[in-house]
Amino acid sequence: MYDYIKGIFTYKSSNSKGSFLTIENNGIGYLAEVTARDCAEIEKTGIEGKLYIVLLHREDKMSLCGFLRKEDRDIFSILTSVSGVGSKMALTLLDEFQTSELIGFVIGGNHKELTRAKGVGPKLAQKIILELKDKLINYNTTAPIEVKSAANQNSQDMEDAQMVLMSLGYEREEIKNAFAKVMQILNANATAEDILKETLKILSE
Repeated sequence: MYDYIKGIFTYKSSNSKGSFLTIENNGIGYLAEVTARDCAEIEKTGIEGKLYIVLLHREDKMSLCGFLRKEDRDIFSILTSVSGVGSKMALTLLDEFQTSELIGFVIGGNHKELTRAKGVGPKLAQKIILELKDKLINYNTTAPIEVKSAANQNSQDMEDAQMVLMSLGYEREEIKNAFAKVMQILNANATAEDILKETLKILSE
């Protein structure tokens, strides 16, 4: 229903119930729950910005979750598709880890790292990996993007990074352009996680 809201940040707060931002657009203030990291990033209110939005519709209420970066919003939606992972848990994971780290742990099957997040036990961590690995890497989606570079020695890592980025909603052409820049700064030993981390930085600019 919503993609993003662009307006003025008029309110921010963090307490035991979570972190919240209000963004005003055309005289309407939209209150969204956000990660503590995003809340802290808005150093002061009264500035213009953009929140990528997820509308949560429960039996007793409707609410919004907001994110300063599109990739965080998209991985949030993917995380909440796992049974047992609600919005609070997904926000906790995104507070504990960068998006590229989360994706790397899932792809690598590293459930022990996921348990660093508060409330995530070994069973839930393994469940997240089991249910999301195929969603994040779908090798039948499209042909790999070719980028000529000395760093591009492990084509499998490139393909892994590409498929994850496409699962997050990025278009093939913008991924290709970002890869071209990333390959200029990464060395030949760059992993899929390294490629993802640097590519997401460029795509977020």
